[in-house]
Amino acid sequence: MTVDVLKKDGTKAGSVELPSSVFGIEPNDHAMYLAVRAYLAHRRQGTHKTKTRTEVSGGGKKPFKQKGTGGARRGSSRSPLMPGGGTIHGPVPHLYTVDLPVKVRRLARKSALSLRAREQNVVVIEDFSMDAPKTKDIATMLKAINLDGHKVLVLLPQADQSIVRSARNIEGVTTFPADKISAYDVLSHGKLLIFRSALGTLETSFGSN
Repeated sequence: MTVDVLKKDGTKAGSVELPSSVFGIEPNDHAMYLAVRAYLAHRRQGTHKTKTRTEVSGGGKKPFKQKGTGGARRGSSRSPLMPGGGTIHGPVPHLYTVDLPVKVRRLARKSALSLRAREQNVVVIEDFSMDAPKTKDIATMLKAINLDGHKVLVLLPQADQSIVRSARNIEGVTTFPADKISAYDVLSHGKLLIFRSALGTLETSFGSN
């Protein structure tokens, strides 16, 4: 697939062929589902916890006499059946980690990128650098290439703090090195803005598979 390469002012600087091994496959819906599920599971802290009867304070004294009350025998006021008592089978801390094979993760990333390319939501821009962070410059550039107001994932060839700090105050805009993205990152943004040299970084990140 061939797409135009734009300059910061929105004018055309040429064209480039998107790597078919990354942007030209048939999107695999199930692989993308598994990747998103795993990503969201890894974000869960899993620190939920309730106290059992052995962890609730108090309850050292027998609450009432053994016989003559007409009720069940009680040895502790911390019984789960008593108000203020422990919890039966309550949640305990645990991990929600979901492991995926490397090939499935790669397939999910390629599927997400190919899906955005198929939707014509991939924009390639000429590489540029910034001497200092300036949000206005990034906002002006996004407006010039008709991406303002969209949820945009900006893929850089490598981490660039000036660009990252310039873009982070713009709502809906996220920057990432091209080789660090996940399928979730791509799918959670409607538009991809890719630096021209980041295409090579992206293709290399998948290795030979």
